[in-house]
Amino acid sequence: MDKNTCIRVFADQEQIKECRIKIKANAPSLQQLSKVLELAANDVRLKILYLLEEEKELCPCDISDILEMSIPAVSQHLRKLKDGNIIEARREAQTIFYSLKEENLKILKPFFKYINQQNLKPVAV
Repeated sequence: MDKNTCIRVFADQEQIKECRIKIKANAPSLQQLSKVLELAANDVRLKILYLLEEEKELCPCDISDILEMSIPAVSQHLRKLKDGNIIEARREAQTIFYSLKEENLKILKPFFKYINQQNLKPVAV
């Protein structure tokens, strides 16, 4: 049996054709979303992305203090996000500030909005 042959009695060939067209037309956007979500799937990187969305830009020292992690550990995560083209860097004297790239901000903003809506009560510090 051909591995691409459906065993269903009635396959909607028009639906299959339309879905293939949709997938092909949206391939670049799906690929970009997949890459963003793959990098954001790490708990620490997701927190960093959340902080960058909330604060617009932060330096590694700020992120290190907030997440109570070493600067080298934070820097490794920032490097992965930068290499993945998710964030961008801006140098001011000796300090590097990181921010979300605009196209990725559009992708992640609905997720962070959901997170913020789930926890409307202030957290005790």
